Amino acid sequence: VQLQASGGGLVQNGGSLRLSCAASGGTFSTYDMGWFRQAPGLEREFVARINSGGTRRNYADSVKGRFTISRDNSQNTMYLQMNSLKPEDTAVYSCAVRTRSRGLGETRDEYGNWGQGTQVTVSS
Repeated sequence: VQLQASGGGLVQNGGSLRLSCAASGGTFSTYDMGWFRQAPGLEREFVARINSGGTRRNYADSVKGRFTISRDNSQNTMYLQMNSLKPEDTAVYSCAVRTRSRGLGETRDEYGNWGQGTQVTVSS
């Protein structure tokens, strides 16, 4: 499966963006998926994950209550709705398929098929 993230951009503090992750090839509806982000000089960090059926979601504490992960299996697309954005949310956001089922699903080594990321910049 190939993944492509889109929807990033420049937004003011407190603004909103919706990211999309489009999948091609593979069987999207069978994959647990995740969003990660990487700010300059920092390691890639977990943001949110969703199971294959879209019934279970988990979030990093830093985004809980502000971000919502969702998916539309009929469109082979996953989303990340980001509200109340802060300058510290500035990063390249990437989507990935969970390839290892052991663990909490919150570390980057549990994921693969990384898509090209999309830049999110939040101005103060």
